[in-house]
Amino acid sequence: MLEARNIYKGYPHLEVLKGIDLQIKQGEIVSVVGASGAGKTTLLHILGTLDKQDKGELFINGVNLNQIGDKELALFRNNHIGFVFQFHNLLPEFSCFENVCLPGYIGKRDKKQVEQKAKELLDRLGLSQRLNHKPSELSGGEQQRTSVARALINSPSIVFADEPSGNLDSNNAEELHKLFFELRNEFNLTFVIVTHNQSLAKSADRKLEMRDGKIV
Repeated sequence: MLEARNIYKGYPHLEVLKGIDLQIKQGEIVSVVGASGAGKTTLLHILGTLDKQDKGELFINGVNLNQIGDKELALFRNNHIGFVFQFHNLLPEFSCFENVCLPGYIGKRDKKQVEQKAKELLDRLGLSQRLNHKPSELSGGEQQRTSVARALINSPSIVFADEPSGNLDSNNAEELHKLFFELRNEFNLTFVIVTHNQSLAKSADRKLEMRDGKIV
């Protein structure tokens, strides 16, 4: 469902990605590991269309993302891709429930359907009693589960996670890792996870190691 061909990315005086070829199947959980500076986050941002490669092609669900404009790309991202970040990126002025609904509102989906799905997701993730709490009133684990619900609100086919358990204690990290596998099994979701957590990396269907801008 995802294919990257010959992906290069560089900045002045620094070549970060040096010809990445990658195929990921629907429903697969893939971990990406490597030392700091290996290019993991840069690759994740390009695969998730948050950044653009200098050279190479990217396909998701058969769509060549090099051949669509910025507006179409933003719409595609909102409809097909979910993101989970290390620092949650929840908006502090909005409640847990409102944070989850936002991508649905931005995508101009039916308001009632968005809100119904948000409630279902938050209930599924054990947050039904926390709907009206602001992020500052949630624990770290609750904030991260809220960000997972937000990533799923538009029923994406693929979720990109960048060090999702990096800010969590070991118990919450373990719970989050279990959750990814449960969600994959329930919704046939595809996950690409950049992580330093060796337990998560090993339990993935496939572990990719990056070194000096290449997959080794």
